[in-house]
Amino acid sequence: MQIECSDKELFIFKKIARAAAELHLPCYLIGGFVRDKIIGRPTTDADIVCLGDGIELAHKVAAQFQPQPPVSFFKNFGTAHIRADDNFEIEFVGARKESYSSDSRKPSVVPGSLEDDQNRRDFTINALAISLNTADYGNLIDPFNGLADIEKKIIQTPLPPGETFSDDPLRMMRAIRFACQLDFTIAEETFEAIIVNKERIKIVSQERITDELNKIMVSKKPSIGWDLLFRAGLLELIFPQMIDLYGAEFKEGIGHKDNFYHTLQVLDNVASVSDDLWLRWAALLHDIGKPATKRFEDNHGWTFHGHEAVGARMVPKIFAKLKLPLNERMRFVQKLVALHLRPISLTKENITDSALRRLLFDAGNDLEALMILCNADITSKNKMKVKRYMQNFQLVKKRVQEVEDNDRIRNWQPPVTGEMIMQVFGLPPGRKVGIIKDSIREAILDGIIQNNYEAAYAFMLEKAAELDLHPLNTN
Repeated sequence: MQIECSDKELFIFKKIARAAAELHLPCYLIGGFVRDKIIGRPTTDADIVCLGDGIELAHKVAAQFQPQPPVSFFKNFGTAHIRADDNFEIEFVGARKESYSSDSRKPSVVPGSLEDDQNRRDFTINALAISLNTADYGNLIDPFNGLADIEKKIIQTPLPPGETFSDDPLRMMRAIRFACQLDFTIAEETFEAIIVNKERIKIVSQERITDELNKIMVSKKPSIGWDLLFRAGLLELIFPQMIDLYGAEFKEGIGHKDNFYHTLQVLDNVASVSDDLWLRWAALLHDIGKPATKRFEDNHGWTFHGHEAVGARMVPKIFAKLKLPLNERMRFVQKLVALHLRPISLTKENITDSALRRLLFDAGNDLEALMILCNADITSKNKMKVKRYMQNFQLVKKRVQEVEDNDRIRNWQPPVTGEMIMQVFGLPPGRKVGIIKDSIREAILDGIIQNNYEAAYAFMLEKAAELDLHPLNTN
């Protein structure tokens, strides 16, 4: 075997080879598994291509395992899938030759040779194959010098790139994703073909595009992918709001930072400390409201007042357009976008316990994620400025922890509830109940009364009297 495999993997491949020999089907290990083994990248799935019926081969292979794994197959596509053990999956397909029409990325497929199948692969590094046949078991088959491209860290296509990307425009996204994931460079001719064919991305479903965006987002340094999308002209077509962040405008000799590249730096800062996909999306969108709020004020310069509120309102529409989940994950991102200035703003004033209580109350369980985002947002070419902000931010974090330890405000609910207010005063749900309840909450957050039932109840009676309300039971 010309790639290094574990004993478990070799055991599985021997079973596949035996099953293929019994069916007289030449078969090959191909694609991502081979590439990742050569690179030294972890992988838990393998693709098998055979010269014949891939579904038949999958059933034959499954029969060699005890207990026998179920075979999932799609007759229309000629593919089958088995899970060889808890964390190793194998997909089988017959070698094929593909042809495309101009208005679809779904090819017409006919059976083909191994050469045909390697020709249809997106990149040279994904066209590598290992024989599982008796005559040359373990030999590497590399017709497009994919091994050399791995060594040179280059992404390029087996066939002319214009043809490759026009046939299946999603491959443009994949080229950028692989460059980001693997820290490879896209070959000049290949990148030029992406630029030329960028409009073809319009025939690709949003779900497939967003799947590639999420893979870029979970990469070690996602800024690489977003920058390539921008420079290729794809970003303008798939996420134009991001383009609006680009550039620094100058007026009266005063400029502002390039918010596009600032955003990418914040994203990388978050990625360096957290694998959370949705925290990374919050980083990407934290300043998305800046273009709409940009103003130049005399004697002050550029301002972006309220961009956090505008950005938070944009988040649901962006998630809907990108087909990202419109659930608690979206609400988490929206919340962080809305709050991302709060901890930083506290460094510019005398920090009151009241302001810290409100931050704790509003952030709740997402406080740690918010603090990661705010820390990542401290960027400047002025090292002394960054150092000063960092020192102030550490002070805020320390004071937040002190207030939380003392008051336990996070995820706190006032000790007197709306239901209790209605019961005491015989009120139906309505405005007066809300006024009393909100007043109690604000009084506790402002430190006017203590955070306990007795103080809250007494304050409730005072506030109710102002509204000419009296308890039903005066005993």
